[in-house]
Amino acid sequence: MAKKEEKSPLEFLETPEGLQHEFQHEINKVQTTVEKNKSVIYGVVGALVVGLFGYFGYKYYTASQDEEGQAKLFGAVYKFEADSNKVAATEMAKVASDFGGNTGNLANFYAGVANLKEGKYDTAIEQLKSFSSSDLLVQARAYSLIGDAYSEKKSYSDAIDFYKKASDYKANKFFTPTYMMKLAAAYEANKEPKEALAIYSEIVEKYAESSEAINAKKFKAVLEGAE
Repeated sequence: MAKKEEKSPLEFLETPEGLQHEFQHEINKVQTTVEKNKSVIYGVVGALVVGLFGYFGYKYYTASQDEEGQAKLFGAVYKFEADSNKVAATEMAKVASDFGGNTGNLANFYAGVANLKEGKYDTAIEQLKSFSSSDLLVQARAYSLIGDAYSEKKSYSDAIDFYKKASDYKANKFFTPTYMMKLAAAYEANKEPKEALAIYSEIVEKYAESSEAINAKKFKAVLEGAE
């Protein structure tokens, strides 16, 4: 019998078509927030979305992980999904410290998300920066979350750097426009309207069929009218 081909961790997340319907409702939340508060970055909403990505990714690949580590990680994930963020953050941090490999890596990701939701932005930034992945979606989302944390701290220049990383990382029509909207909003918050205008224009030109393009056109018109 031929050996079953092994899939890489979180590989299934590299199929945007499969995720589009599942997460469109969450993405629409981000779009609505942009509509209402274009100069504010949306860390909590982003954290909720990425929590879903991380959760399903975790369930997919735990079979290949260290049994003790994955058992502890699963327990912390359960608390995370139950919105026990403070407890989850503490337990995730311990798993990240005690275990290496994919278990510790993903624990850093979850710990960062949980601490972001708890408003512990510096800790969240440190943990999310410790996470790395080569997949299509989760690494870009991690960059975006770091940007969210910096934005909540009103460190808009740093936020811009990480929103750029999220926007540039394996660009795709499903999620890149969302990161670009955050980037443009950060530019506006940092009083750089010309840069924001350029991003809105790029969204309209490159991602005309995306839902974000509608808002990008509106905000582009506002900035052009202010010149």
